[in-house]
Amino acid sequence: MSRADLDKQPHEVASMFDGVARNYDLTNTVLSFGQDRGWRRATRDALQLKLGQRVLDVGAGTGVSTLELGRSGAFAVGLDLSIGMLRAGRRARPDVPLLAGDALALPFADETFDAATISFALRNVVDVDGALAELARVVRPGGRLVVCEFSHPVNGPFRSVYLQYLMRSLPTVARAVSSNPEAYVYLAESIRAWPDQAALADRIGKAGWTAVAWRNLTGGIVALHRATKP
Repeated sequence: MSRADLDKQPHEVASMFDGVARNYDLTNTVLSFGQDRGWRRATRDALQLKLGQRVLDVGAGTGVSTLELGRSGAFAVGLDLSIGMLRAGRRARPDVPLLAGDALALPFADETFDAATISFALRNVVDVDGALAELARVVRPGGRLVVCEFSHPVNGPFRSVYLQYLMRSLPTVARAVSSNPEAYVYLAESIRAWPDQAALADRIGKAGWTAVAWRNLTGGIVALHRATKP
């Protein structure tokens, strides 16, 4: 899978992330110029987690985001489709609960969690609206959702520079640090094709969430969308 407009079949997505698992965390930090750490902290803060609450981290990859969520005092469980990513995460973070599972068929009962989040993974799901509805199913009424995802920079000139970086520089940098640089060509294209902030907020609302709002990070390179389950 190398083009963003191809059908994102689950086995193809899993295979792609299996291929980048070995250096995934390092690659993300390099490609984001270290901004990824701040994005994870912002996601944790936006969830407003309390001691002892349960939070689900979908698309957790190697569990670095799940570890960050756990620093709030909540019980954080990570879930990912890629076995390769989970294996890398279990080696690096053996104390972080990481499970294999599909965002479209979460292996949890209704209203299990106080909150849920999905970071940089929603755009890789074959059915975005289905995943948002499934997240609503496993969160209790009054519970919270935070979607942390690449978005559209709000400044026109900055957006032009950013898109040039995505399509030209990012694949070059990935070749130097990633175990599967071709996967980052797809990732760059998927970012460019992703809906803007308002369009994603509309989809979250239609999936059954209320009080949908967003906050831009790093000039809109990333947006945090927050919502509540009625």
